[in-house]
Amino acid sequence: MSSMSRKEFLRNSALASLGLAPTITAAGTPRHWLQRLKGKQGRAKNIIFMVSDGMSSGTLALADLVKQRQFGQQTSWLSLYDSTGRKYHRGLMDMASLDSPVTDSAAAASSWGGGKRINNGAINMSPDGRKYKPIAEIFRDAGKKTGLVTTTRITHATPAGFASNVPDRNMEDTIAMQYLERGYDLLMGGGARHFEKESREDGKDLFAGFRAKGYSIVSEKSQLQSAGKDKLLGIFSDSHLPYTIDRKNDSDLNASVPTIAEMTKVALNRLDGLSNGFLLQVEGGRVDHGAHGNDAAALIYDQIEFDEAVKVALDYTAGRDDTLLIITTDHGNANPAVNGAGDRYSDSGAMLDNIQQFRHTNEWILSELDQNSTNSEILDRVEEATDIGITKKQAQMIRKSMNGTLTTVYEAKDSPKAVLGSVLANYLSINWLGTVHTSDYVELAALGPGIEEMDAFTRNTELFDMMVTLAGVTEYAAG
Repeated sequence: MSSMSRKEFLRNSALASLGLAPTITAAGTPRHWLQRLKGKQGRAKNIIFMVSDGMSSGTLALADLVKQRQFGQQTSWLSLYDSTGRKYHRGLMDMASLDSPVTDSAAAASSWGGGKRINNGAINMSPDGRKYKPIAEIFRDAGKKTGLVTTTRITHATPAGFASNVPDRNMEDTIAMQYLERGYDLLMGGGARHFEKESREDGKDLFAGFRAKGYSIVSEKSQLQSAGKDKLLGIFSDSHLPYTIDRKNDSDLNASVPTIAEMTKVALNRLDGLSNGFLLQVEGGRVDHGAHGNDAAALIYDQIEFDEAVKVALDYTAGRDDTLLIITTDHGNANPAVNGAGDRYSDSGAMLDNIQQFRHTNEWILSELDQNSTNSEILDRVEEATDIGITKKQAQMIRKSMNGTLTTVYEAKDSPKAVLGSVLANYLSINWLGTVHTSDYVELAALGPGIEEMDAFTRNTELFDMMVTLAGVTEYAAG
């Protein structure tokens, strides 16, 4: 086996700094699994791409532990590996962006959706302004149906990465307009503020625009089943959808906002049976927000609910050989885990079980507190949400974090959300590395056509090549 020359090493290192290096094995030879896939063009009529946004490996484990301890069931994701007997691929994926080993969701989704590594913050656009045709447009042009489902705003970074081109992910009004102009078949999530004329900067009524193009427009869960068979726009919140645990403990929200599993089932029912197939992206987007907030209840129960959507997709693909299912995440975030507690760690399980009595998220707690809140108000609010009576000293720390007088060793963890998360770690034994994205190589699972050719370690952009090749739509990828 020949080794890589110093010249080749330096060349590839320079290319890597630009995000242009060829994918290589440890021995320095080019990967060839994508070449092998070319013999399988058109094998995947349908593609389902599922993303638990911001899911560190600890988040996957936490959800499985809590689901087993609270509900007596293993998560569908882990049961795929453990007990279903289905043929699957499991590996790790490098999610680096063009300008950083730590990626944001825009660059991450663009690596899958446009096939290129780009700078953090952009969506399917190079630093010099070149646009990369997103995969939803490619599938649309090939005559396939397209759908996006998320628990965030539908105009947020991850769905947009499959369907849009903007230099800045915050241009959500523009992303919404591009959805209208490009005519994708199904859009479900939050973000009404980017469709309503009253809240758009240009004053345009995009709901009216979608209606004029034949879309059914729904804003309540009960309307989903009665929506027409034409194109569908379902927007169920002004901004992001509520966290799972907050929704379940609010009767009005529970009645009006669909779960990600319900939206996934509706999407598959509507897209299924179409002669030329479909592309569907499903994102559990608020898992990421829970990690940013060091919010254990938000993170765990949204991950468990995302897993219910995974079950819907696994059920749909069972017995089929024409559908590629990819289940993954775009980056780690805050890297939560159950820490050892007690003699020989014997208290860890019991402390983790305290999460089962939570009624609301940390976000819910902090939403009614500010720098003028008293220790007593903080104590009462935390106990109402968690059934945990924190100490006066801990309440004082939270109060100091809100008025900016708390000093922490790691300065990134002096915010109220981080301090509240750390206080509750004393009762849950769940602690956090920080409050931001991490550079982890991420979990990647796949089922369906072509998986036997995949390597154990994948570069993020390779999934774009895999999808367009297996779907037989490479000729539509240019332009």
